Amino acid sequence: MLQERRARGFPLHAPPHFRGVSGEYLITAACYEHRPIFQDPGDLSWLADEVLSGFIEAGLTYRGWVFLPNHYHVLLKTKDLSIVSEVLRLLHSRIATTINGRQRQRGRRIWYRFSDRFIRSERHHWASVNYLHYNPIKHGYVDQMTMWPWSSIHEYVEEHGKEWFLQTWRAYPIKGYGKEWDL
Repeated sequence: MLQERRARGFPLHAPPHFRGVSGEYLITAACYEHRPIFQDPGDLSWLADEVLSGFIEAGLTYRGWVFLPNHYHVLLKTKDLSIVSEVLRLLHSRIATTINGRQRQRGRRIWYRFSDRFIRSERHHWASVNYLHYNPIKHGYVDQMTMWPWSSIHEYVEEHGKEWFLQTWRAYPIKGYGKEWDL
């Protein structure tokens, strides 16, 4: 894989973003070197508000999200990934400046690019929703998905009910996330 990336002139650890492809994407942004910059609950709430508000202001529709101290995932729809790229460039710059000021860490690098995954099917969509809701458990922050306040799981359960959520969880398991259904 690395030889192929090198041969095509792509950065080795930064996959290209395909422009002009309308659809739904799982967007992931991680803090530089995966440092937990947003450990304080107030900072994490602020980060979630900034990112989600920025997407709304840009006319992007999100359908699931989770924010953790060192990264976040947002499932969103867009006409063109270049829109998302520009929104994140501006948001991440503003967020970095503000959080560095709050934490008295001027000049510290906060973000390292973002990754995107095109959602290919309904199965892929729901497995992605389940994956992002499970993320706080995966990383050891909580024992139950509903215990993590910075997640869209609460909106899903409120809108559809707990039984619907459990049925969706069983119907679209995350075991093997990124395999078979993601072809």
